[in-house]
Amino acid sequence: MKRNYTLISIVLAFVVSTIFSLDAYAMKKKVQLSVSEPDAEIYIDGKLMGKGQAEVLILKNSCVTVKVEKVGYLKETITFCNKKHSATPPKTYYMEMRRDDAYDASIQTDIANIDIELRTNKSEEDAWKLLSMIVTSYFDVIEVTDRETGYLRTSWVVQTFKQNTIRTRLIIKLGNTAPLTYKIKLISEESKVSGTSVKSDELYREWDRVLRKYESIFDELQSRLNK
Repeated sequence: MKRNYTLISIVLAFVVSTIFSLDAYAMKKKVQLSVSEPDAEIYIDGKLMGKGQAEVLILKNSCVTVKVEKVGYLKETITFCNKKHSATPPKTYYMEMRRDDAYDASIQTDIANIDIELRTNKSEEDAWKLLSMIVTSYFDVIEVTDRETGYLRTSWVVQTFKQNTIRTRLIIKLGNTAPLTYKIKLISEESKVSGTSVKSDELYREWDRVLRKYESIFDELQSRLNK
């Protein structure tokens, strides 16, 4: 008898659960989402559900978060809810994506965050003066400079964008004295959050792009040190 009672309880629980599930599905809402960029990726509750357009299904008493991403554009997020006291989801929704200002203000490069060797035929004194002069034309503050050891490091320069913060600095090290060679490293990092403090090292990661204001620094160093 006890076994039969347990079985009946399980069946009833399943039936009740099914009824609630069917009710939630029957009261679902649908939103036909379209995006201005036809190849933009659409994520619904974290799952990739399409590109450019997708159907968003919102069950009764639930909410759905939609995120849209494309390289060169800002990430867009919207939440649709199907609850008693929430606004009724629209049948259609059009999302106009906005350009990523950090992306447009930068270039992709393979010279960021690596040591680039630069040789010169100039004397150590003349080379160091020229290095310092060129660096200060791009960076306002030199944090450390030591001609004897051939080491120079600028302070971080921070620029904030709508969805990102970029910090940039330059480091120069003496590589060799014969021939006179310096190792130059342009460090470019991003936090992927607007307004990040320059001191929050743990939030920054290497960025494979460089702000356009620094794109010509290597060419200038190379051309002027080899004249």
